[in-house]
Amino acid sequence: MTDRRHRWRIKSVEQSIADTEQAGTRLRRDLTWRDLTVFGVSVVVGAGIFTVTASTAADLTGPAISLSFVIAAATCGLAALCYAEFAATVPVAGSAYTFSYATFGEFTAWIVGWNLVLEFALGTAVVAKGWSSYLATVFGFGGGTVAVGPVALDWGALLIVVVVAVLLGLGTKLSSRFSAVITALKVAVVVLVVVVGAGYVKAANFTPFIPPARAAAAGGTGLDQSVFSLLTGATSSQYGWYGMLAGAAIVFFAFIGFDVVATTAEETRNPQRDVARGILASLGIVTVLYIAVSLVLSGMVSYTDLRDAGGAAPNLATAFLLNGVTWAGTVISVGALAGLTTVVMVLMLGQSRVVFAMARDGLLPRSLARTGSRGTPVRITVLVAVLVALAASVFPMDKLEEMVNVGTLFAFVLVSAAVIILRRTRPDLPRGFRAPWVPVLPAVSILACGWLMLNLTALTWVRFGVWMVLGVALYLGYGRRHSRIGARRADRAGVDDPDQRSLQI
Repeated sequence: MTDRRHRWRIKSVEQSIADTEQAGTRLRRDLTWRDLTVFGVSVVVGAGIFTVTASTAADLTGPAISLSFVIAAATCGLAALCYAEFAATVPVAGSAYTFSYATFGEFTAWIVGWNLVLEFALGTAVVAKGWSSYLATVFGFGGGTVAVGPVALDWGALLIVVVVAVLLGLGTKLSSRFSAVITALKVAVVVLVVVVGAGYVKAANFTPFIPPARAAAAGGTGLDQSVFSLLTGATSSQYGWYGMLAGAAIVFFAFIGFDVVATTAEETRNPQRDVARGILASLGIVTVLYIAVSLVLSGMVSYTDLRDAGGAAPNLATAFLLNGVTWAGTVISVGALAGLTTVVMVLMLGQSRVVFAMARDGLLPRSLARTGSRGTPVRITVLVAVLVALAASVFPMDKLEEMVNVGTLFAFVLVSAAVIILRRTRPDLPRGFRAPWVPVLPAVSILACGWLMLNLTALTWVRFGVWMVLGVALYLGYGRRHSRIGARRADRAGVDDPDQRSLQI
């Protein structure tokens, strides 16, 4: 039973920082703000810009996709300022999980960590399958499955996960250098899209900018609509204002990953200064790129042509192919293949650091928190690779982008609230970066994230509820009894509580 003592176990900022110096679980501090910016850009410029942009414009928003990006970017910007303050104040691996532990307590921290596992694991699996699909487009192989008994394996997705896991195991700095090279390539491709595509823009394609709402498809259910449209009695969230708002909740997926920068705070040389720089610089760069691409895409081809293109879901290359620019389509496919490689890598990096922080706190087996000779959590990297490889190579990924979004937005809400709380409870803490206009800015961030969550489908909320129930069950069955904070408190009180027995590494 989760009583008040368990819910409100708060791990102090000082204890969180002290735990980073434990022998055997210490991460190496190798990263600069430029490295963090590379990680941020490399993970954000990927599946969103190459695939989600075109498919959302075709199915939900029409030319209003650019407005959807503005809404999503503004929401992320508010949350980014809150993340930047926390990461500069508590430079510890774990991102929102660690921040919640220092403000709301252990149970809430576990829920946040559990949702980050959902964000990174499903996000990585979705992108790995996208990588496999582009492998087929570029080289004519991949994107297919191999039967292993009753199971069909997507071998392309499995391949990229294995390669990336090896790179991460060899060291974070090496991963950063690899990301820098690949990121430069895919940003060049995105710039090419904007420059070349601008020459094919036709004003007529922007009309109507917000297409009239479309009736719900036959055979659909209310669960396929956004929660907001259901609450207000709308019959559909496809096109119209409801579609534009629902599109913002979907293209939010394109920004997923900037919070990965916060998970690397413990591996940064000067986290009080550099983490905030890395978060804000990466988000600023990708926002400019996304809005430029969405405007060019909408002007190059009518959203109805994208919708009726046939075959697989439309992507950036589709717009060029419809204009007869086949060579550009090939270049975009190569850039996407390279871009998705770094997305898989950085999402797996974030996943492993969150699990590392939870294991170091005892909420997952402490044996997982060992670091190798290169200062990386090799055991966790292998475990994450196995789980992601299974999900990406075996399970279908349709609609999982929304599952990623709801878990991430939930974490954003709690981090924004935590900034307000920590300002009041610990005003004495040194803050290398201070978010402006607190508490107004975090409060607006909470409202904006909540608004986007309402514009996700009801079915997504049902799946999210099931995931939450599983997380609570795991905490009650394992984490609550093995928590290191609980063990320390029991030791100080002289209580012989077998549920709070400290685990040895």
